[in-house]
Amino acid sequence: MEFLVTVAEFSLWLLLIVLFGFLSVVVFEAWRRRHSNVSVETVTTLDDPKSIKPIPCPHITDPAEKYLSLIVPAYNEELRLPAALEETMDYLQDRASRDKSFSFEVVIVDDGSVDGTKRVAFDFIRKYTIDNIRVIPLGKNQGKGEAIRKGMLHSRGQLLLMLDADGATKVTDLEKLENQINAVAREEYSIRNPASKDMDFKIGDVQVSAFGSRAHLEEKALATRKWYRNFLMKGFHLVVLLAAGPGIRDTQCGFKMFTRAAARRLFTNVHLKRWCFDVELVYLCKRFNIPMVEISVKWSEIPGSKVSMLSIPNMLWELALMSVGYRTGMWKIHQV
Repeated sequence: MEFLVTVAEFSLWLLLIVLFGFLSVVVFEAWRRRHSNVSVETVTTLDDPKSIKPIPCPHITDPAEKYLSLIVPAYNEELRLPAALEETMDYLQDRASRDKSFSFEVVIVDDGSVDGTKRVAFDFIRKYTIDNIRVIPLGKNQGKGEAIRKGMLHSRGQLLLMLDADGATKVTDLEKLENQINAVAREEYSIRNPASKDMDFKIGDVQVSAFGSRAHLEEKALATRKWYRNFLMKGFHLVVLLAAGPGIRDTQCGFKMFTRAAARRLFTNVHLKRWCFDVELVYLCKRFNIPMVEISVKWSEIPGSKVSMLSIPNMLWELALMSVGYRTGMWKIHQV
């Protein structure tokens, strides 16, 4: 009996030491990343494969020059990118032909690809011009969150949409997000500027965010996935709820739209560079009181996904960093 008590005490002390060690590592890493939202901007010009003259790179603080910017993070997407881009450009050009006030750009952020992703992107620039398609090279892989952040910071649209390079979500669904943002933005504008006329309204100047969602597909997914995958995903959703709070059921859908004012405020503050930057966006929206709407979108599984079960521990790690960083005040909120 005495032996069992000794073993139990030893196990308890060992557990406490491990927990203390883990918390120490989390706190240190959160402190190390306290300025990770302030990047040294290396992108000042854009390459045009049809000209030797560099194109000045815009910034989110500049006035909008387009109505819509589509930001596509791409890491080794040589095979999946062409079909998705063709579908996207077909939609955008068709809409522009019907509506002369509609202008757009597609910003491809090459996240350190080692395949032919940049070549594919340049082929599309040659076909559609540098005004409609632009490439931002990151040089080395920095993570999806950082790729999207860079794309947002160097876009020209009043509305900015992030979407995945695989085309898993139909680009036509952007109109669902656009319509909801427009409705909320007009309501917010009328409340804050009751004496202003409708002609003074600019959608890019009102802070609103729209999150595409696959939550309506969850019941079907639960029925087809292995039990342990469902267990892990439910656990992840619980941790997300604890870290960012309620409000958005599907934080990880790669189809999100922001007004220019919202993007400027959010993406100058995002610290996380990989999978869980989406959760941080929800957290920051709440901190800034930026209205959020969640809209169901069509989504299909595309072969070649880079998300695996090994991504779950990395996501939990980033959520721990976010919680410690903000709750201790190490991660400062910058007002823009």
